[in-house]
Amino acid sequence: MVGRDSEQEVLSAFVAATEGQALVLRGEAGMGKSALLDHTAGLAAQQHRVIRAAGVEAESQLPFSGLHQFLYPLFSFVDRLDDAHRKAFDVVFGRGGGTPPSVMTLGIAVLDLLSLVASRQPVLLVLDDGQWLDASSTEVCGFVGRRLTGSSMKLVVGLRSDVRSGFDSAALPEFAVTALSEKASEQLLDLRHPGLAPRMRRLVLDEARGNPLALLELPPHVRAGRAGRTPQELFGYTGVPLPLRLQHVYGTRIASLGDAVRTELLRGALDGVGAGTAAGLPQGSRYRMRDVDEAAACGLLDDDPLSGDFVFRHPLVRSTVVQMATPNERRAAHAALARVHHADVERRATHVAAATVDPDARAAAALEEAAESATRRGGAVTAVTWLTRAAELSETQEERSRLLGDAAFVAGHAGLLDQAQKLVRTGAASGAAESPASVVTSAYVALYEDGDVRSSHRQVLAAIESLRESGPGGGAHEPGEAPARLVNLLLAISQYAGDEVLWRRTHELLGSLGDLVPAESRIYEDTWSDVVRRGGGAAERLERAFTGLRDLEPWDITRLSVSAYHVDTLSRFRPQLQRTVDREVETGAVATGMTMLHLIMLDQIAVGDWDEARRTGQRCLDLTTSHGHALFTHQTRAYLGLLAALRGEVEQARRLQAAVDAWARPRGVGFLTQIADAIGTTAALGEGDYEAAYLHAIGITPPGTFAPYVHQASRTLLDLVEAALHTGRSAQARRHALAAEEAGLANVSPRLALLTYGTLAMTATDTTQAESLYERATTHPDADRFPFELARIHLAHGIRLRHAQGSTVARPSLTAAAETFERLGATAWAERATAELRASGRAVHASVSPLPTLTWQERRIADLAAGGLTNKEIGARMHLSPRTVSSHLYRVFPKLGITSRAALRDALSRLPGDQVG
Repeated sequence: MVGRDSEQEVLSAFVAATEGQALVLRGEAGMGKSALLDHTAGLAAQQHRVIRAAGVEAESQLPFSGLHQFLYPLFSFVDRLDDAHRKAFDVVFGRGGGTPPSVMTLGIAVLDLLSLVASRQPVLLVLDDGQWLDASSTEVCGFVGRRLTGSSMKLVVGLRSDVRSGFDSAALPEFAVTALSEKASEQLLDLRHPGLAPRMRRLVLDEARGNPLALLELPPHVRAGRAGRTPQELFGYTGVPLPLRLQHVYGTRIASLGDAVRTELLRGALDGVGAGTAAGLPQGSRYRMRDVDEAAACGLLDDDPLSGDFVFRHPLVRSTVVQMATPNERRAAHAALARVHHADVERRATHVAAATVDPDARAAAALEEAAESATRRGGAVTAVTWLTRAAELSETQEERSRLLGDAAFVAGHAGLLDQAQKLVRTGAASGAAESPASVVTSAYVALYEDGDVRSSHRQVLAAIESLRESGPGGGAHEPGEAPARLVNLLLAISQYAGDEVLWRRTHELLGSLGDLVPAESRIYEDTWSDVVRRGGGAAERLERAFTGLRDLEPWDITRLSVSAYHVDTLSRFRPQLQRTVDREVETGAVATGMTMLHLIMLDQIAVGDWDEARRTGQRCLDLTTSHGHALFTHQTRAYLGLLAALRGEVEQARRLQAAVDAWARPRGVGFLTQIADAIGTTAALGEGDYEAAYLHAIGITPPGTFAPYVHQASRTLLDLVEAALHTGRSAQARRHALAAEEAGLANVSPRLALLTYGTLAMTATDTTQAESLYERATTHPDADRFPFELARIHLAHGIRLRHAQGSTVARPSLTAAAETFERLGATAWAERATAELRASGRAVHASVSPLPTLTWQERRIADLAAGGLTNKEIGARMHLSPRTVSSHLYRVFPKLGITSRAALRDALSRLPGDQVG
């Protein structure tokens, strides 16, 4: 190798390194990246198992086609993996059914497989032309490449610097492969083409500009009877990048071949036959070029040393073959390749799409089948392309409209809202009326981009009514899945509106449709609307639906998981969401992925993984903002605000609350305004401002009842009761707890069972009854799944025990509460529980500052209370209501580590005089 001493030193060190690592070689076409990869493979051959793959432009839209190249030689090891990892490979490579794995799940499975192989011999993965690798494989390779430290595995990738690729953001170490120096260029040229005339030699050096491939390929072109011509005549147009000039060189050789040979080359090129370092790769069912010795003789092809098949000498040869073919020649080649791959749904569709010009029902059906396959495997973006092409090839306007609607539906879920709208307009422009598919898309955009719940509800409701009234069977005769999509979208709009009138219209319409509404949609109807009145038995129906469905689309998984959230069984299904979400966010239904992130965050909040929940929420916020999904952006802010309130980050919580409320309330997005009210309730409870907490809570639902179609009504059961008790509203608190019992909330979900028993205990006047209910709440089999609510019940129980039975009996409950709040990071609640523990006589090492900061108003109220004034007297002096004074004192007590007014004077005496915020 000439002029590559520094590159060889880097690669030698890379191969000799004792730890696993990754390296990307990036340079222009023809710079010798393939030769350097060959050199690396040669260095490693004695000590490593070398596995090679190459990106192929013809396969760049086939999900996981590149990963299949890498792993094909290792399939014999797959059966030795555990069930989870083996199933991941089975799904991705078509050996079995099931839910496609996420990038993380599949990446871990690949690492596990490679570790198994490397336990016998170190492994080197060599990838050439990485810029053409399909997006799914690129994500997995990047994931693997970032996790090789400490292993005996290495990855080296060759990339063209003039082509964008997923590796650009993979954060792998890079090494630039640049042009040869003038001296090295002369040396290489003289070594491979000795005896060139000085003028010709200078011409080649000037045109090659240090590009090794050009130095090797240009001299024969110059010699072939072209002496005396200008550079423009020899190399084509001036001012174009070198690869295009090299294509001109290759083109003259291709033009000299016979028709049959050119046909074979074209079929090989269009089917992705390897080039350069693709020699030795598993070709599988890829086209095998025959009777092409003439092309090999003129330097266009090489022999694969393992299989003996012909491969292209360089990717530029392959691309030149395609560019020189006429459109009819390319279509004929694609048609032949579609027959070769008749058993491979997605590969066949690629060639059918390119081979067909006129409408063809069979071609459209093949493309639709491939789109369904791609969607299930995480390739929603590819599915949109194939569905759009299928629509173009449809023989009837009805089929064309349906397929464009399907494409728009998938595009909407893939976060491609602009493309979805264009697809709808295309259908309308071609003669389609306001079809169900177009209604789905336009309403979907109106809802998720603008939060327009009222007009989108009217639009979808009218479309479903039109189907119902269109004749016998109504919507049953509408082609495709449009009717079910309309129903599910209507339910989603109704959920976001959170409006009783809109929900009643929805129920009335769906009731008139009878069995035309899918069983899964009935689950959504009951759980998304009002679990208090319709949620009984929903958890069992949901479990059956999840286990009874096969090959779920990503949006099916999401809808069922939303139902699981409403009945508090989301943890049961979170693993499936986490397996799916990375794949959908990166290469699939990104909008559906946003909802998956919401659900994962909500479950992380519920089970107490608050740090992870914040990271998930921030990731989702970045994603929704970048895609312009205003509804999802504000929904994410609402969940982040709720989390901040739980953690006592009141300023952040109220900032997010205000932003959400200002956007959602004018639009009538009740789902979000209810969460905004819940943020206010939670923040005020954390501060000990129970009067404000009560006012926020009754803004969600009045005490003693659960407002219809208000999803936060049951979720804030404990909040309203606790705020009412602390503000002297014992009757309202008891009435609300009894309303939960009468509504049967304990039978709806495990969390509501915990809250029902807990609030009944907190409001019970009979000590024996209270103890029995506390026991029932804290020993509920699912209580530990909701640690924050359980800790609050423990705290209330401990306080009651300390006053009624003494400190010793109270300590276990108070300790459980304090430890849970501390672990969760609920600072204000931890301070309150710690203060109660101190009052019980237990020494506690406080995790908070020993010098708390009081606001000016809190210090003034505390001083007056320590002086013996009543709340009414303090309120008169400071122009505050007695309840507001009481709320301030409730905030002051935990800060000072006390639980009564009697301890105020001593606690305040320990504060410096200026210890006021």
